[in-house]
Amino acid sequence: MKKYLILLGLLMTFSCQTQKQPTMKSPETYKYSNDLIHESSPYLLQHAHNPVHWHPWGKKALEEAQKNNKLLIISIGYAACHWCHVMEHESFEDTVVAKLMNTYYVPVKVDREEHPDVDKIYMSAVQQLTGRGGWPLNVVALPDGRPVWGGTYFPKNNWMQALKQIAEMWQNNPEKLYKAADQLAQGIKAAEIVHPNTAQKSFDVATITKALDFWKQYKDDKYGGFNSAPKFPMPAQYRFLLRAGYQLDDKAIEKFVKLSLDKMAQGGIYDHINGGFARYSTDKKWHIPHFEKMLYDNAQLVSLYTDAYKLYHQPAYKQVVLQTLQFVENELTDSTGAFYSSLDADSNNAQGHLEEGAYYVFTKKELQKAIGEDFPLFKEYFNINSYGLWEDGKYHLIKKMTDEDFVKQYNISLPALQKKVTEWRKKLYKIRQQRPRPRLDDKTLTSWNTLMLNGFIDAYKTFDDPHFLKVARRNADFLLQHQLRPDGSLYHSYKNGKSNIDGYLEDYAFLIKALINLYEATGTEKYLQKAQSLNQYVLDNFYDASSGMFYFTGSHQNGLLTRPMEVDDNVIPSSNAIMAENLFKLGHFFEQRNFIEKSRRMLHNMLPKIDRYAPGYYQWLNNMLDHLGPFYEIAITGKHAEEKAKELFHYYIPNKILAFSVNPSDMALLKDRYVSGKTYIYLCVDNTCQLPVTDVKEIVKKIQVKL
Repeated sequence: MKKYLILLGLLMTFSCQTQKQPTMKSPETYKYSNDLIHESSPYLLQHAHNPVHWHPWGKKALEEAQKNNKLLIISIGYAACHWCHVMEHESFEDTVVAKLMNTYYVPVKVDREEHPDVDKIYMSAVQQLTGRGGWPLNVVALPDGRPVWGGTYFPKNNWMQALKQIAEMWQNNPEKLYKAADQLAQGIKAAEIVHPNTAQKSFDVATITKALDFWKQYKDDKYGGFNSAPKFPMPAQYRFLLRAGYQLDDKAIEKFVKLSLDKMAQGGIYDHINGGFARYSTDKKWHIPHFEKMLYDNAQLVSLYTDAYKLYHQPAYKQVVLQTLQFVENELTDSTGAFYSSLDADSNNAQGHLEEGAYYVFTKKELQKAIGEDFPLFKEYFNINSYGLWEDGKYHLIKKMTDEDFVKQYNISLPALQKKVTEWRKKLYKIRQQRPRPRLDDKTLTSWNTLMLNGFIDAYKTFDDPHFLKVARRNADFLLQHQLRPDGSLYHSYKNGKSNIDGYLEDYAFLIKALINLYEATGTEKYLQKAQSLNQYVLDNFYDASSGMFYFTGSHQNGLLTRPMEVDDNVIPSSNAIMAENLFKLGHFFEQRNFIEKSRRMLHNMLPKIDRYAPGYYQWLNNMLDHLGPFYEIAITGKHAEEKAKELFHYYIPNKILAFSVNPSDMALLKDRYVSGKTYIYLCVDNTCQLPVTDVKEIVKKIQVKL
């Protein structure tokens, strides 16, 4: 099938990171409208005035295709996707292209962030056809939705040529497309199957060591990250490597992770003016990003840098966390306490045209005028030179050294430098505020919100700032009030006061994880009880007893072709891996051995995949660390329990759970352990506890973190 399609000359796809950046005009008036005008997704609304007769994803579009015997064009993207905007401008705003699409196809637009289930299926198809994927994702499918052909970004002429040839084939030789669809559907279904591992269950440190050796082959010892471009932060992967390097006392991995964190924080992928990280860097030195800022990246990076701060106590890591959280509060937070999804890479330039990075970059002349007499120092600090030059005489700020090293070289005190940097940031931010802002994707996704919720909790635990806990509680209350239905199910999306779309496994898994974290931070038992009830809902509606894994969609959700089963870790850990972690921890909190055994079975099923390609299963490897060494249950009871818990938060102890209460409690870890007038700390393994102590430092000395 693949050979046959290649012979058609239709598989010319273009990577989203290798093309020349075009300039696009902003739409000023709307001559056309289509069915997307009724949608709330910012991405769909961006296409609502194309001459293409777009339909939103759903039953209506499929019925129209079947009724009129037309093929479907399923085009998938998201609001902050630069190359989605490029293809829209080049093809979907063009009336000639639109006429071709409208005449021979039923065009369907999908926001991948609203419908990750649809995206997973068609992404699997394109990866099988072309060996790669990305967005925009464009697929031609039979009227019943089965894919026959696809790719990512297409220039206008290639797109039109492909659609003409496929339409001709559909009219004259449709049996070939049916044959291709049958073969591809089989491949998609096979890719979603997780086979039970019938070998004897066995986890060992050698599996982790072998995985770390794989990472070592590709690490960049100069700039951090891996020896390729583009470079993605992959925060959860680095969080595993941070933990594994420390617990296994692997100095090479520890050095690599620290170098990567330093270079990301110094690089242009980090916004030195307003905080927050862009999605990825196009070059090896982390300098020029695709400028979109995604909630999920920034959320996970906050958690990563808080862990790193506990280990290394680097002031720069704290600064990254504080500035990123401030950015999120200023730019990505709704009045309800919900978090928005993203900021676009594109904004209007001085000529009124959409241009990637226009909001973020400066000419040397602009910088000289803004900074004034401090410019000679400023240009050394932020490399306004060949190292920091981007293109067309524009600079994007990047650092080459820490503040501590800079003051040694340039004969200035650290407080004086930091005061100047604060002033510089304010001046440049003022200039930015006068520019057209990047477009905001203001929908709220349950799963991504829980990642950011965890970020605020982790920052509270690390820096003991009650404001972070206040933000976290407010977001948790929003999710439980607006996204949780009375029957225990979740909504996936929220916008303009309306919750919609049934929740996916990722929504449940990450909310359970966040509620466990919030319980540990506050001792408020309702959070842990809610996590337990959501866990039971997942077991009842998503669990596949034959494999021991979880489907991505619930039993009541109508899937397409197959029910996806997400197990591969990507920029966000897989929902199955997080469920395995949740089951393990809830099993310890509630003394439910069957939960722990389910977690072990899931991890055991993944061993063959881990053995073949460890980086794709970093969260599973992180889970393995929980199963390998002693895993501690720490219980604190008494009047000063919260103070003791806060003290304990400052230590890096990844192999533990924590329960505390200032009052008597019936929670399994706390029951019958309260003594009036005393505050005791209990260190337990599998609910077998040592004699209680009163000093946190004494408990920490007894904990074995390194394997």
